Amino acid sequence: MQFEFATATRIIFGPGTIKQVAPMATKLGHRAFVTAGGSAERVMPLIEQLGKHQIESTIFKVTGEPTTAMAITGAQKAREAECDFVIGIGGGSVLDTGKVIAALLTNSGELFDYLEIIGRGQPLMHDPAPYIAIPTTAGSGTEVTRNSVLISPEHRVKISMRSPLMLPYLAVVDPVLTYSMPPSLTASTGVDALSQLIEAYTSHQANPLTDGICKEGMQRVASSLRKAYENGKDTAARENMAIASLFGGLALANSKLGAVHGIAGPLGGMIPIPHGVICARMLPHVIETNIRALKSRDPNSPALKRYDEMAGILTGKATAQAGDGMVWIQKLCTALAIPPLTSFGLYEKNFPAIVAKAKKASSMKGNPITLTDEELTEILKKAI
Repeated sequence: MQFEFATATRIIFGPGTIKQVAPMATKLGHRAFVTAGGSAERVMPLIEQLGKHQIESTIFKVTGEPTTAMAITGAQKAREAECDFVIGIGGGSVLDTGKVIAALLTNSGELFDYLEIIGRGQPLMHDPAPYIAIPTTAGSGTEVTRNSVLISPEHRVKISMRSPLMLPYLAVVDPVLTYSMPPSLTASTGVDALSQLIEAYTSHQANPLTDGICKEGMQRVASSLRKAYENGKDTAARENMAIASLFGGLALANSKLGAVHGIAGPLGGMIPIPHGVICARMLPHVIETNIRALKSRDPNSPALKRYDEMAGILTGKATAQAGDGMVWIQKLCTALAIPPLTSFGLYEKNFPAIVAKAKKASSMKGNPITLTDEELTEILKKAI
């Protein structure tokens, strides 16, 4: 058995931990480039604390999912402001943007030199500028991953900039920052976290270290996602979901994902559908298709037992089987009011292009079995 485990240099978790950011940032420089979402109310306390520690801040707003153009513009502004380090505070899109900007600050060339599929895929030659990642949602786990996902509108695809060097210098996970998430965002990001945990657990690259993380994360989602959705002020549920999101990021960074994200990436690049909504719609049908394919073509795969174990964790029943887990997920998505994909403009005419792109997606490489075009198309038909 061989495996490795890599993560952010330091992780700090807990209510109020955002107050530790400014004092720790003094070790990194005097000019911070801050990528942030649309809420000034959430960002300004951090900016004020940085100022009290003689750190100047340049704020860069990230609205919507990050594009290649947005990342290029951000890096240019960070250079113009002569920033020493980068802070990302927001959802996964904000954190991914900050991660790319930190890498471009210290590496010459253009963004497309380093992008997968549509770029040249060259490795980073230098460590990125120090990066502090502060999530305000509970789903992506990107504060502890080694890649960033960007949309290329001209190519109509989501692609990654990926490098072991892109792991953040510091991840600060303060559950209090997630309290203001509306129910719809709580739902979509929460199921994204669940899908990452399940896919990392059933990936053919799973290892004993990520296994424990995934089991704990799934258990916390099972006990808390619906509670957080129904009552955003349930602090215990919010804390559990923040932990589950963090664990999903730790797991996927070290054991890969699967067909849910293999489809979600290309689909999200073609049609503007929230990533978590795609994952929620795909998850039970990917599980069903994977199980059928494994029983037919690889009946000795350890993933079959893992799907049963997943069902036991989600349902709380030791005798549960994979089918029970699929039903549990479907009932959860109904309770969370996950909208149909057709409401965003996805139709069967889009399926061939999605399947072609999904087969090339890096996330697909972790799926426990290679799925055929017909199987991927069937997943899409059932998911819309």
